[in-house]
Amino acid sequence: MFRKTLSLAAAALLCMGAAPAKPAPKPAAKAAAPKPAAPKTTAYEAGDPNAFVSLLASVDAKAQIARREEDAVFLTVTSPTAVFSAQFAGCGPQGKGCQAVLFDHVGAEGAPTLAQVNGFNQTSVMCRVYQDRAGKAHVEYSALLFPRTSREEMLMHLNAWRGCIADFTDFAKDPTGFLANAA
Repeated sequence: MFRKTLSLAAAALLCMGAAPAKPAPKPAAKAAAPKPAAPKTTAYEAGDPNAFVSLLASVDAKAQIARREEDAVFLTVTSPTAVFSAQFAGCGPQGKGCQAVLFDHVGAEGAPTLAQVNGFNQTSVMCRVYQDRAGKAHVEYSALLFPRTSREEMLMHLNAWRGCIADFTDFAKDPTGFLANAA
């Protein structure tokens, strides 16, 4: 038994000697220069109609909340080029956290026929025209809103909407000519 214990002790000593030596400590790396702090920006809340009012003010348009209904907030917008409405839908009880926005503009020109309205809708990717009960033509554009929707994305939607108004104005002036040139 003594032999067995001695053999185990010798094996243990050999294993300890065979263990790799601890590596020498590496020289400390040079400390990286501190990065300048990112400018603090307030997150844009696309689902907050008040944030949209501020956004519009930054592009020389005025907006005011016209009314609230259950889960919707309605704005009236006056810009240098058009007057339109914006309806925020799917809003929370405080009128924030809205899930979509719908822009609507009533045409000042004549009333296109339903066939012409259908023709416009077939040529436009983003804009839709409809006739209200009084026969007035409207153009509309809608967008889904997400918590991550940025100010820049809302400006993109606003610019797409401006394009809808411009196309609709051209269409309303001369539906036949507009549709003849639409591809």
